Amino acid sequence: MKRLMYLFFQLIAISGISQPTAQPLNVFIITTDGLRWQEVFDGADDDILQNNQFVKDTLLTNEMYGGISKEEKRKKLMPFFWSTLARQGQLHGNRVYDNKVDVSNFYKISYPGYNEILTGYADPLIMKNKPVVNKNSNLLEYLNTREPYKDAVAVFSSWDVFPYILNEERSNIPVNSGYENMQEKSAGFDIINKVQDNVNEKTGTRYDQLTFLNAKEYLQKYHPKIMMLGLGETDEFGHQKKYDMYLQQANNVDKMIAELWYYVQTDSFYKNNTLFIITTDHGRGSHPTKWYSHSTLKKGASETWLAMIGPGIKPLGEIKTNSQIYQKQLAATIAQLIDQKFEANHPVASAFKLPTSAYDPKKIPANFSFLKNGFLPSMNTETIVLIAVILFLMSLAKRIQLSQQ
Repeated sequence: MKRLMYLFFQLIAISGISQPTAQPLNVFIITTDGLRWQEVFDGADDDILQNNQFVKDTLLTNEMYGGISKEEKRKKLMPFFWSTLARQGQLHGNRVYDNKVDVSNFYKISYPGYNEILTGYADPLIMKNKPVVNKNSNLLEYLNTREPYKDAVAVFSSWDVFPYILNEERSNIPVNSGYENMQEKSAGFDIINKVQDNVNEKTGTRYDQLTFLNAKEYLQKYHPKIMMLGLGETDEFGHQKKYDMYLQQANNVDKMIAELWYYVQTDSFYKNNTLFIITTDHGRGSHPTKWYSHSTLKKGASETWLAMIGPGIKPLGEIKTNSQIYQKQLAATIAQLIDQKFEANHPVASAFKLPTSAYDPKKIPANFSFLKNGFLPSMNTETIVLIAVILFLMSLAKRIQLSQQ
């Protein structure tokens, strides 16, 4: 008996030793510039869809992105968000439920917004979108010096100001931005470089598809543990007052994120070990005639949103609790999710508390539906009528019984 017990405990010890250690989490930070929470949660705005000032072909655009309900429209616009993300992740920022995400910087434009996201600090001295080197240290450069993320960080952005926001020279992070060619040798990069070189009208914002292709090629070749993908065309079309193109680009962003998530879940290095943090740098005007602009005094310009999926993120879907998240809390929150403590040369906002429930039991919204939100099994009209008739007959029988007593 003693020998059997000895062998039993030896096997337990061996099995404990042979268990692989937990592999460090990988993180993808994905931003799409200036995409409003209204489109993310409600889909295309009907008032803007019918406005010829913002939509060239209102009939076709309505056919592509319109619908009879907000749920239908948002699924048309961003199907990955409202299928995979809504089932397996979390979506924050639907202000209909007082679930708020905001920038805390005063200026509500891109450079201050990205600085806030990446440094955890709403610097009052960063006021403009100028290519000025950022003195604030950021989360990415911090992780790039820490094990297990040392020299495993990369950034790809459409907007050519990112090297300044991230202080590329000081941080020593590879940052590919704007129409900058990739110097690494590969057939894929050579093709992308040729396409970029042949773009006739180059602006400060590269086509998002080219940014995405560069990022994916790098991903397959080098497998970075931390990657940032900064997309910019949603904001470009917003400023151009092209709501139809703004919607098309939002739909393209959803497709790119879906493709990236599929790659991650089919690659052994990243599968079940990668966190996606998806957000935007600022909001836009909330009024249908002022949707295209954003600034300090523009109502709605501080209002943003946040999506998260991956290890450590409870699959709650659309969060409908009364709560407030600020963009400056993201840096510390991301660090916390990968067991790191972000330290910088400036104040860093504390992490926000991850929700444990999608609903606030103390405050269920007036338009909340138990059937629609899955608390009761789905029933057709005939079933509901039948149940109502049965309940009525039971009540009538009870009354008759009482009258006869």
